[in-house]
Amino acid sequence: MQSNNSYNKIVKYAILLMMSLIIILGIIIIGISSSVYKQTELEKLRNIGNLFIGCTREEYNNTGSLDNENIKQLHNLFTREYNVIICVYNEDGNCLLSGYADNENLPQVHEDIKYYINNGQYLDLNSKEISSEEPYLLYVNMFTLKYNDISDKKYILVCGDTHNIGMFTMKIFIIYSTVSIIALLISYMLMKKKVRRYTQHTDDVTRILKKYSQGDFTEKLRTDNMVFPEETAKYINALASDVETSEETSKTFIANVSHELRTPITTIGGFVDGILDGTIPKSQRNEYLVLVSNEIQRLKILISSMLNMSRFESGTLRPNFQDTNLTDLVIKTAFMFEKKIEAKNIEVEEIDGDDLIAEVDPDLMQQVIYNLIENAVKFINTNGKLSFRFEKQGNMCVVGIKNTGEGLKDSEIPQVFDRFYKTDSSRGKDTTGLGLGLSISRRILHINNGNIAVRSVYGEYTEFQIQVPQKQKLS
Repeated sequence: MQSNNSYNKIVKYAILLMMSLIIILGIIIIGISSSVYKQTELEKLRNIGNLFIGCTREEYNNTGSLDNENIKQLHNLFTREYNVIICVYNEDGNCLLSGYADNENLPQVHEDIKYYINNGQYLDLNSKEISSEEPYLLYVNMFTLKYNDISDKKYILVCGDTHNIGMFTMKIFIIYSTVSIIALLISYMLMKKKVRRYTQHTDDVTRILKKYSQGDFTEKLRTDNMVFPEETAKYINALASDVETSEETSKTFIANVSHELRTPITTIGGFVDGILDGTIPKSQRNEYLVLVSNEIQRLKILISSMLNMSRFESGTLRPNFQDTNLTDLVIKTAFMFEKKIEAKNIEVEEIDGDDLIAEVDPDLMQQVIYNLIENAVKFINTNGKLSFRFEKQGNMCVVGIKNTGEGLKDSEIPQVFDRFYKTDSSRGKDTTGLGLGLSISRRILHINNGNIAVRSVYGEYTEFQIQVPQKQKLS
């Protein structure tokens, strides 16, 4: 409703603005049109006057007088045919020829007009000579008549009414007003229709965004909505999808963390209570204390992973670069999985490669290698092969960790580094992990200005490849 009122106000302001522009434009158009038409009528009046002067000269050359029947008939013909008043004066201002029966009502040639015609001629609207109530078109000019080489200076006054100009102006006004009103009505109808569409789209957008604020991302914005550009709507939908994914991820994370924390704590609590109340005999206490120690290690790894992820997100983790023997680091870390390797009868190949020295943070790099070897051992097939590769590629040191087994599907490879992601097949095998290991590994490698890549053939093998610089660039 609020948006509807806002749009209606905009329509009113737009209509008022259009009306103002139409009025201003109408004044200009009507004024220019009337001026042009007035000039056209004045030109017609001058042509009539000049034509009458020409005809009068011919008759005057024959008789030497204006007081003859031919000139009078010519005068009557012009006044009736062109609906004008024609008067001829001598230099003293006496009327020699007029269309008035009473000489007292004869129009006079005003001194101002004499001034203009002495420098040319007078052609304009005038209200002094004919009538002070209504302006007339007035043409006054000086001309000469010759008879037997004697020249006489005369003045001709031709006046016509402005009725045609008034009618023309009224027609222009009516036509312009009619067209303007129709245009305003059409514009108003189109804008109202547009407003209804805008209102509908605005209400839809407001409703969807309100659902987003309440955590409901099931509905997406239409990309053809009239509120946001198409690109903006796409960005908002993408953001909503990311938030929705994050919401689901957070729920999964909380569920996994709750489960992972509850299981070792419950186990530790049960074993400790059993030792304290004597349920567990003294002969077995050391065995159970070892299990308690293992569960505590699980808690430490889980909490360490969560803290590292938090430090990555906040940007507070700063690497301590130093020359590190990656080959020795891999060997030392692989020994941590000796019992699991023997339990699966895994064959380890090419672990004793040449020394590969890189400038990295050794503690962070060991966590990466630990995560990768742990994954490899966890998902390798029984009696499978675990192989390592150490080589230099330009300024980069490359470590490859490859295991046989089920491998990854093509659709799974782009997601393996996402937080909390587990493949469908790994969910049953990896019941203790949170899906943070590979995501943390990638972040650590980025901090060390390196990278990690994965290659896999489904049903055959999976290989993770670490790339770190041999020397860090000075910042």
